[in-house]
Amino acid sequence: MIQPPLPHNEKKRLKSLRDLLILDTPPEERFDRLSAFAAKEFDVPMALVSLVDQDRQWFKSNFGVEASETPRDVSFCGHAVAQSTPLVVPDALADPRFADNPLVIGKPFVRFYAGAGLRLPYGQVVGTLCVMDRRPRAFDRLDVAVLCGLRDLVVEELFRREEALS
Repeated sequence: MIQPPLPHNEKKRLKSLRDLLILDTPPEERFDRLSAFAAKEFDVPMALVSLVDQDRQWFKSNFGVEASETPRDVSFCGHAVAQSTPLVVPDALADPRFADNPLVIGKPFVRFYAGAGLRLPYGQVVGTLCVMDRRPRAFDRLDVAVLCGLRDLVVEELFRREEALS
């Protein structure tokens, strides 16, 4: 397993995440609707709105996943926030970054992952909208475009929430 790298702007990224005042807040239907829609759209059993904090990834919405957070050092989303494009892992057992990951060889048995970074207007990527399956699968450019469109809706909701708190 290869631990996720830290983004070059990690300090600013964490500050932006914390400024949203969303970590450890109760579930909200508008985020749950988006993750449920993503799961249905891609016919996968799991979808998350995941926020990547300093040592953990915390799930604002978790469709089909029992946990509310996992350690950052084993997270797929930690890898996704460190790159500028969506992360697609067709078969985690065939990818050296994830082949012996506890989330792959144990519950929830992730084999496929696709995550689009939640990029804030000022550039920091604070988390992902991701979809996962327990079997390998293909994900084409149209699928990536649809996932990115749904991701944009999640970002809009993050700011709608922030505005309501102001």
